[in-house]
Amino acid sequence: MDEMELLGKTKVKVKDERVVETGEPLIRWCPLFDKVRGIKEITSEAAAANMEFRMREHGMFTPKRKLEMEVFVGFGASEVMMTATSRGLIEAAVTVCDGAGTVITDNPSLIQGMGGWISGLVETDPIPEVLAGIENRGGIVLDPKTAKIDQVEGARLAAERYSKFAVTVADADTAEELRRLEREENVQILIVGVHLTGIGEEDAERLIAAADIVTSCASKFIREKVRPLVQVGTA
Repeated sequence: MDEMELLGKTKVKVKDERVVETGEPLIRWCPLFDKVRGIKEITSEAAAANMEFRMREHGMFTPKRKLEMEVFVGFGASEVMMTATSRGLIEAAVTVCDGAGTVITDNPSLIQGMGGWISGLVETDPIPEVLAGIENRGGIVLDPKTAKIDQVEGARLAAERYSKFAVTVADADTAEELRRLEREENVQILIVGVHLTGIGEEDAERLIAAADIVTSCASKFIREKVRPLVQVGTA
């Protein structure tokens, strides 16, 4: 079973390349998806349709997964990590991909290809064709047998090969654990907070304190509490 949160953090479950369950969204409108997909109101049906679109057009959760793509939004997390890697600001990124789980790679094109269409990946099953495609492009899958998502373990593996890399996180606990790992392994970790719609006030404060970059999404508390050095991107 695969599960991803998208469009207002709506939980959508996929099995055998079909949407089998859809939850309720936390918000009713997103300026980004209104702009790029014309979605005027976020509903369970809209979330299911958007997941089906991603599966059909980009092969998400299928053996036909596309692992290279153009820039979706110039200020997205995958675009930032892709650019930082290609320009030598970081050496690699620890991110996630449907059909593979946590992935470490220094290939900028793969960083964007995996992350450009992912929202909040909760869990995924391994897909042999996706695993092979990632490995052929220089990616390292943390656990090919289970496709588990574990950003701290991914960072620990990355620290064996790189001294300066990015890691995506969606919660404060993981961000704080990465800071401890950073000190233990004597590496530099660029922590990127993603998929933060609905985050609580205390967790927002902790994540802001630990992360280097946060995407505010539709989080009231991130917007209220962040004191950015630089803000980029509006929809």
